[in-house]
Amino acid sequence: MKEAAMRLSDVACLRGGRMLFRGVDLDLKAGGSALLAGPNGVGKSSLLRICAGLLPAFAGTVERRGGVALTDERLALDMERPLRKALGFWARLDGVDDGTLDRALDAMALLALADLPVRMLSTGQRKRAMLARVIASGAAIWLLDEPGNGLDNASLKLLGAAVSRHLAAGGIMLAASHQPLPLADHARIDLRIHAAEAESA
Repeated sequence: MKEAAMRLSDVACLRGGRMLFRGVDLDLKAGGSALLAGPNGVGKSSLLRICAGLLPAFAGTVERRGGVALTDERLALDMERPLRKALGFWARLDGVDDGTLDRALDAMALLALADLPVRMLSTGQRKRAMLARVIASGAAIWLLDEPGNGLDNASLKLLGAAVSRHLAAGGIMLAASHQPLPLADHARIDLRIHAAEAESA
């Protein structure tokens, strides 16, 4: 992960004929993190999807070095399968072994629930499962959309610890959140500023 990098240069997003934002610049190197701020509808999720390569930028460029893992509101787990097996589907696609998956489950305090069907998990437990999937992926770049939603204080601390380990190993994190996260020394991008620039142009 020591070679991880992500650079956004003058990125703009047009959705449904409306310019959500433009002029977004960001340069993250190994161990770097940033937080996207702004109200609902300003384009935080869209920017994360642009960074993941799932949505084309209207203008500007996104350069990435290293694998990408995105978590958003979609659970993307088989609701009828036990948690470990549901996560194991993605682990196999990522080339991850069982030990790595179990360490990710442990990082999110989910080992005791590993044999429980996903449908029986609470909202907070499902959110932690989504985060465990990101942790297990081995991706250098984490893109987290509202990672604190549904998490209690203890789970937020687990999230903070997992991100700290990821950054210490040379990973990168970009998160969108409307609430404070237990993360230190991150850059901050307020998309309201870029939306205002777009409207006045």
